[in-house]
Amino acid sequence: MININKNIKSPLNYIGGKHKLLNQLLPLFPNNIDNFVDLFSGGCNVAVNINSNKVYCNDNLIFLIEMFNDFKSKGYRKVLSHVEQRIKQFDLSLTNTVGYIELRREYNKNKKPLDLFVLTAYSFNHQIRFNNSHEFNNPFGKNRSCFNERMKYNLKNFIDEVENKDIIFSNSSFEEFDTSFLKGEDFVYCDPPYLITTGTYNDGKRGFKGWGEKEELILLEKLDELDKKNIKFGLSNVIEHKGKENVLLKKWLNKNPNYKINYLNFDYSNSNYQTFIKDKKSSIEVFITNYKPDDYVQIKLPA
Repeated sequence: MININKNIKSPLNYIGGKHKLLNQLLPLFPNNIDNFVDLFSGGCNVAVNINSNKVYCNDNLIFLIEMFNDFKSKGYRKVLSHVEQRIKQFDLSLTNTVGYIELRREYNKNKKPLDLFVLTAYSFNHQIRFNNSHEFNNPFGKNRSCFNERMKYNLKNFIDEVENKDIIFSNSSFEEFDTSFLKGEDFVYCDPPYLITTGTYNDGKRGFKGWGEKEELILLEKLDELDKKNIKFGLSNVIEHKGKENVLLKKWLNKNPNYKINYLNFDYSNSNYQTFIKDKKSSIEVFITNYKPDDYVQIKLPA
């Protein structure tokens, strides 16, 4: 029996996904949003749960965006039919490594968007990973991964919601995404790769642009520009992680004392900085805004 969560979960196990933090994040968003922009949408856990008139989901991983566009245009029944046909055709299971490798070879040759989703269902930890040649190269999740009832349930809810929303998927780099149309009732959410953590999405070794200090500074400047136009933004990031600190982010915050720092954690409750500094190996997750959320509590960031 599947327990129904009030928040819709992406059918993808996307690294850095915010589904577990939605109960903390969403109450901190503006109450009335016209255009919502998710600049680094990833698995779309945030965007699919947002209440706004229009949604823009952007990610520089073109193959991911192509898959989401197929979800939207074809609908759940056709997507499920494709998944089931591929499972039968390649005899996919918890143990058939050969079938998985054959489908992976087929996808890398033809790049059919829905085949990417089938691959994620059987890949190690259900994750998406490409090499420098833009070939999907995540290994088989033997005895661990398959298209199970949980994934099927999440897929249906996700596609149903995508079809019901006025949503546009795009694959621009964050620097090139056009924000000139945004106005005062709009909201830009940013969940970029974290500068002081390392993952397959930000190491610059997967055929896609990596994330370093240059990209971090460009994003922070972009957020400052939005603020000057009175456009609300929210930034997810970490200030400290396993003994490392994001010096650029701290300097930016100290330069902009009007920005609000909301501290989050994974036990589903808001916390403050003093709670986190007791554990030097902890990750201090924050949600930074240029407006005052209803649940905001003023906490000064140590220099």
